[in-house]
Amino acid sequence: MTDDILVRVEGGMGVLSLNRPKAIHALNRAMVDGMTEALLKWRDDPAIGAVIIDHSEGRGFCAGGDIAFLRNSALNDGGVSGRKFFFDEYRLNHLIMTYEKPIVAFMDGITMGGGVGIADPARYRVATENTRLAMPETGIGLFPDVGGGWFLSRMKGRLGQYLALTGARMDGAECLWAGSATHYLPSAALAEVKAKIAANPDDIPAILHEAAAIPPEPKIAAQADDIARLFASDRYEDILAALEADGSEFAAATLKALHTKSPQTCKVALRQLATSLTLPDFAANMAMEYRICSRVLLRPDFAEGVRAVIVDKDNAPQWDPATPEGVTDELLDAIFAPLPENEEWSPLS
Repeated sequence: MTDDILVRVEGGMGVLSLNRPKAIHALNRAMVDGMTEALLKWRDDPAIGAVIIDHSEGRGFCAGGDIAFLRNSALNDGGVSGRKFFFDEYRLNHLIMTYEKPIVAFMDGITMGGGVGIADPARYRVATENTRLAMPETGIGLFPDVGGGWFLSRMKGRLGQYLALTGARMDGAECLWAGSATHYLPSAALAEVKAKIAANPDDIPAILHEAAAIPPEPKIAAQADDIARLFASDRYEDILAALEADGSEFAAATLKALHTKSPQTCKVALRQLATSLTLPDFAANMAMEYRICSRVLLRPDFAEGVRAVIVDKDNAPQWDPATPEGVTDELLDAIFAPLPENEEWSPLS
């Protein structure tokens, strides 16, 4: 175990508290391993009726994965340690998705990337007035993984495609409207709610319902029709053309945002979401995403995107290919191709 993840039992409830406040609780290998170990231990423990995932302190639930570690792997060990991290992280995502006991994720604050990956699969997902949820990976040459293909593709309209490409943030009210959250609670109520769950883990639906608040109007709802129309195509060039022709302030702002993203990973994301809708279950989705990450991790855009946004902070990435047209179907086919049989992803037994 590690101090980066606090594992404890309170009453009939197992608690996993993310504990890297200086990194906004970004997930590292030790945290992934610690959460998986605890969930496996509690799975068959009759004394544990439910599990909650929250954060110990600080301004966010989880800002994502350990991007600096992943970039170092891409540059220095051929992606070996990075692929191992993704392999185990995806197993954790799948374990949460298929866990028979109820899991409640408290998305109080920043919830991005890997944080979405441990919240979206939970049976109950609690948003608050502090929630800021996003999948911003296309801005660093990555793609919305950790199950993003499954959850984003199944959102209403074309909202998932919009979120995947732009990395736009949703607040708590928008998360509830979009289905990323099952409940909206005031943050001041969370401590009492957790105590009630510990005392009565069989009563989670009633406990959350009783504490729920009426959220503000979801701002993104006003753009839903525009998003459905402008993001209707699975072809990235069509989306860009629709935005350029539209003339609205929303289209102009969206187009400006997309021009900062990796063309490669925008095209990857669109194919990822379209493919996910054809897959039989979440495990098949995660196997697909592991194939993608094994290739994208070593493509030029990932190291360059992290350099530009996180390391040097010049926000001037030099994408390769530099244009959507340069991202060929052949390149996408290679990114999505099966791995050697002994390298394919598999869920925990």
